[in-house]
Amino acid sequence: MVTYGFVIDNRKCIGCHACTVACKAENEVPIGVNRTWVKYIEKGEFPLTQRKFSVMRCNHCADAPCVEICPVTALYTRPDGIVDFDSQRCIGCKACMQACPYDAIYIDPNDQTAAKCNYCSHRTDVGLAPPCVTVCPTHAIICGDLDDPGSEIASLVSREAVQVRKPEKGTDPKLFYIDGDAASLDPTAASPADSYMWSQGGGETFETPRALSGPAGPDPASGLAGRLGTLARRVYDAPRERMVWGWKVSLYILTKAVAAGAFAIPLLAFGPGQPPGPMGWTGALLGLIFLGWTGLLLIQDLRRMDRFLYIFLRPQWKSWLVKGGYVLFGFGGVLGLWLISGILGGRAFQSALTWPGVALSFLAAVYTAFLFAQAKGRDFWQSPLLPVHMLLHAVLAGGAVLLLFSPFFPAAAGDRLREILLGGLGVSFLAFMGELFFPHSTKDARAAAQMILRGPGAILFWGGVVALGHGAAAGLLLSGIGGLEVLSAPLILGGVFVAAHLWVTIPQRIPLS
Repeated sequence: MVTYGFVIDNRKCIGCHACTVACKAENEVPIGVNRTWVKYIEKGEFPLTQRKFSVMRCNHCADAPCVEICPVTALYTRPDGIVDFDSQRCIGCKACMQACPYDAIYIDPNDQTAAKCNYCSHRTDVGLAPPCVTVCPTHAIICGDLDDPGSEIASLVSREAVQVRKPEKGTDPKLFYIDGDAASLDPTAASPADSYMWSQGGGETFETPRALSGPAGPDPASGLAGRLGTLARRVYDAPRERMVWGWKVSLYILTKAVAAGAFAIPLLAFGPGQPPGPMGWTGALLGLIFLGWTGLLLIQDLRRMDRFLYIFLRPQWKSWLVKGGYVLFGFGGVLGLWLISGILGGRAFQSALTWPGVALSFLAAVYTAFLFAQAKGRDFWQSPLLPVHMLLHAVLAGGAVLLLFSPFFPAAAGDRLREILLGGLGVSFLAFMGELFFPHSTKDARAAAQMILRGPGAILFWGGVVALGHGAAAGLLLSGIGGLEVLSAPLILGGVFVAAHLWVTIPQRIPLS
């Protein structure tokens, strides 16, 4: 049994970047991205300062979330514990980047596929150490077999007090730090800057609340360590891509919600055994249209659109991206058959398709919550309320689009639709309040909630989601005036999109490395 790992001995690291340069040279890593990089942290105020170095890279986790979420097995764990990648399979979905709690994966700008440290497996396979190890002038990077008690790395791990990054994630990382500094290893303890002394950083600055910052030294209450202060600052780092998923993902959540809700609401509102009626036919047609739009958005968000069929041809069944792809494909097939059988007069066959169609619409609405839950790098997405939000998105977005056509429906159908929307708005408001105001289990999740409530997302949330998308929309629905009721539809749709966009983008502002 062989399990390869790394030890970074911070007692010896001098921050020379030789490991970064050797890695880039060996693997021909393009400019602007890194498999190995060094982060600098400073503490205190002149002349009482400290500088800490931390070598960052893939942690080669025993339970690697990037492997589980990858839809096409482009990332995989070798028998020797190395987490390797196959760029020939990668579709560029970027899900692995969201799943990695250590910000170790990047998109190669040359071939638009995911890449990271792979322990220089081409060298390891022939008995050679990675170049970052051989080039280090102070022997601060140690590699080897953790299962061999006679190896240097196994001796260090058993003898020294070692730390790992984010042990609470349960990934069982195989990258250990000796004398690791808390402010360096905790991504939010020292805010990423947008500029450094001799370079420009990438991404947005994350305003680290004082309460989230780690101690400056081993004992802030005594001696020099106590006079160094309590805040750390990042003074050198590699640029990292912060907004991996953007407006296309937010819009796809909206279009998928419309497709699921528009089909299911008319059938459930009047009972699956009843003839579909005008609202049912309209809902099915809208569902098919918006489902097609959803598929286009998913494909367009891939960095390798030419490989999108790999999801179906080379599926990795643990990934919810694969499961969701099959759900959407099946839902589209049932929708098409439902419409065709109704047009051809096959009422019995159409009726038989109703329950499978409703079940698939439910799965289409909520599966994204489980995909987001696999993205372990983003704590806010691990919420058990996320499936509830996704289901409510379907009720509100699907109902809102149907409301636009309500003048052409029977009065009873329009009344039932307004009741459903009002109920959905009420439950959705309570779900948002519960999500944002109830305690969160991690500081990253708490920080994301505060950024939505009081930070950069506050105006959009309170103004767009709560005031317009819920309050004003509910007022128009309660007015009893047909023309005004229909005006609530764009407000509801806008509120759902803004909420989805906040939930997608705000957690990505929190640094992972």
